[in-house]
Amino acid sequence: MKSIELDYSKRCGDEPEKGHNRWHPDIPPAVEAECGEEVVLQTRHAFDGGVTPASIASDLLNADLNLVHPLTGPVYVKGAEPGDLLEVTTRHIDPASWGFTTIIPGFGFLRDVFLEPYIVHWDISDGYATSPDLPGVRIPGASFMGTIGVAPSHSLLQEVFLREEDLKGRGGAVLGPDASGAVPSTEPIASQALRTVPPREHGGNLDIKQLTAGSRLLLPVFVEGALFSAGDAHFAQGDSECCGTAVEMDCTLHVSFRLHKGDAERRGIRFPIFELDGPPAGPTETSGRFLAATGMPIRDGVNYSEDASVASRNALLNMIQLLMERGWSREQAYCICSVAVDLRVSEVVDVPNFVVTAFLPLGIFSG
Repeated sequence: MKSIELDYSKRCGDEPEKGHNRWHPDIPPAVEAECGEEVVLQTRHAFDGGVTPASIASDLLNADLNLVHPLTGPVYVKGAEPGDLLEVTTRHIDPASWGFTTIIPGFGFLRDVFLEPYIVHWDISDGYATSPDLPGVRIPGASFMGTIGVAPSHSLLQEVFLREEDLKGRGGAVLGPDASGAVPSTEPIASQALRTVPPREHGGNLDIKQLTAGSRLLLPVFVEGALFSAGDAHFAQGDSECCGTAVEMDCTLHVSFRLHKGDAERRGIRFPIFELDGPPAGPTETSGRFLAATGMPIRDGVNYSEDASVASRNALLNMIQLLMERGWSREQAYCICSVAVDLRVSEVVDVPNFVVTAFLPLGIFSG
């Protein structure tokens, strides 16, 4: 077993050998792991210590969003090469005893309506989150990693930068590279690296609440060793994470890896997919065995801003491709999607890329 243990009295930038808050292929690995080996990662919450149990609402006005999200890693997965598909199994997540939910002015889906800061402090114990700020509310736990992914290649880094700059020029909501608060702070990484706020092809801030213990996330590999990282743990979240935060917390993540050699290239898998063989570890409308495909508002190399229609289209097209791999014709796959696939809006706050997930219940197949 390999592990990365954090000093929670420090921030990510104080332990740069254990984590980072930007995506870049040249960030050196913190640890190496074999396929099948359990890896244990302690992770910091999304605001990297900028919110504490003593924080009040007005403190949020001074929150440094350049520190979002501190990730633990990277983990170098031995044998991983570009074109492979990395299967990441979440074995277990140990939650912290405290969490929080915030409304930060200028952030969130309804940022034009909610203009004042607000904070909820949660006590986490015995599988539930409760809060004196929301008396009578008891949230069952369904812990997952909000941000989870692998490093982009240099070519993907450039591709993303160009399309997001184009979107910014068209008035889209884009957070471009920013060296302020970047970890690592060394150049040229600090000025080139991608922000962690939006999800992309390599994963990232997916905020898909079904990625609980037992789920298998399949990520295209873009660099040698894959360079896997995770952070931004959530004790619970509703689909959409509409105010911009879930029940945010520190955690200890237990994962393991499996490689599907050449599968991403051979199958044309460009975006994350995931699957689960049993009931999710927590409350959800999606139960039992399922296969899922993600969609983001990226089409023909063009990035669209907060466009659920483009994200939905891509989720369906990606699911149709998965069904065709199982032997169904294109038309049959489309019909199966119409009668059995649930489109779920996983998140609407990680600008510019919404995530729509297409869930296929595998129980419909009798053979």
